Amino acid sequence: MYNANDTTFKSGFISIIGRPNVGKSTFLNRVIGQKIAIMSDKPQTTRNKVQGVLTLDDSQLIFIDTPGIHKPKHKLGDFMMKVAQNTLKEVDLILFMVNAEEGFGRGEEFIIEKFQTVKTPIFLVINKIDLIHPDQLLALIDSYKEKYPFKEIVPISALTGNNIEKLLEQIKGYLPEGPQYYPADQVTDHPERFIITELIREKALHLTREEIPHSMAVVMEKMEQKPGKEVVHVMATIIVERDSQKGIIIGKQGKMLKEIGQRARIDIENLLGTKVFLELWVKVQKDWRNRASQLRDFGFRDDEY
Repeated sequence: MYNANDTTFKSGFISIIGRPNVGKSTFLNRVIGQKIAIMSDKPQTTRNKVQGVLTLDDSQLIFIDTPGIHKPKHKLGDFMMKVAQNTLKEVDLILFMVNAEEGFGRGEEFIIEKFQTVKTPIFLVINKIDLIHPDQLLALIDSYKEKYPFKEIVPISALTGNNIEKLLEQIKGYLPEGPQYYPADQVTDHPERFIITELIREKALHLTREEIPHSMAVVMEKMEQKPGKEVVHVMATIIVERDSQKGIIIGKQGKMLKEIGQRARIDIENLLGTKVFLELWVKVQKDWRNRASQLRDFGFRDDEY
């Protein structure tokens, strides 16, 4: 339980679980203070575990943003579910995040069923409270109390930052005494190359139609900075499943691909703190989401989890 007088150094791993599009990545970026997880209004955009590190004077909180839990429709979906469910066994605390606007539904019921065999403490985090009336919130809290004995129920707004500090204090109260796993200035365990490909994918998600998002991957081909040069050269390939999708990504006279590149370059320069020359290509790999060898090539390795 939370004890405000506790002066020992706490550290631990916290998994953020929830249906697609409840605000997990927005929450992680808010807590860490910079973008390490991509955000989109299209569900299921997080595919790998994204680890964010928050180091405070008295604690280090290592957050794992998992893919949204959903029923898989292909091998990539199976991988995403395995990642999300395996983290339940590996962490010190679970944050079950729900969307205040959407209430309790079959998706939440599906996730709570997964909790029945989990011994890890679980918080219910009700996100997007800025979008509902306080009376609706009280009713929502009561409905969830009937479903599962959550250790804590914390309403927040990841977008505005409302109640985030309170949640962090309560999280610390449930973490064990432990070491500082990462240097104080490290905010993620993912290499820069991974984050850069995710930033490119985010821009493509924002700009393209509904048929594109889940059939798209981004692969880093080259990232180098020549001696004496201030510019980092990044070359990446956007992978899609059909020729028609390739045409959409490239756009008329290459305008879409150019826009994706311009927007991604701004975020990449912010990440690296230097000028970037970004070169993007588009390639068709038919049905890659159902091919285990290509999933491995694109970084989706379920043997790591």
